[in-house]
Amino acid sequence: MKRQLISTGSPFEETAGYSRAVVQGNWCFVAGTTGFDYTIMQLPEGLDAQVANIFATIDNTLNQAGFQRTDIVRAVYYVSERTYVSTVFDLVGTYFKDIRPAATMLICDLIDPAMKIEIEVTALKTDG
Repeated sequence: MKRQLISTGSPFEETAGYSRAVVQGNWCFVAGTTGFDYTIMQLPEGLDAQVANIFATIDNTLNQAGFQRTDIVRAVYYVSERTYVSTVFDLVGTYFKDIRPAATMLICDLIDPAMKIEIEVTALKTDG
């Protein structure tokens, strides 16, 4: 089984020595993804914009790997403030409404204080 590494081209990946995603067989493991817009290397201020960027990056990564959002079976949300929880539920709910992966949410410090959320997903491609 060949291992495939997926990159967004972000300088963070090279510096920290990680891949945006690793594909192993029918599995795709997408690294924790923050709200950076990698086209302009900026982090928007708002939680909703950060979530939108996260899902754009995740969708693009999954697509590169031959997967799609509907293949996601697990999601972990790392949220920087407890006060964001209800908003995060509403925001991610719009992206996962019909998919409903197993999910966990943690309240924690993130690497950059401007980061409000980070999302990690695992996808599995099946025959049906």
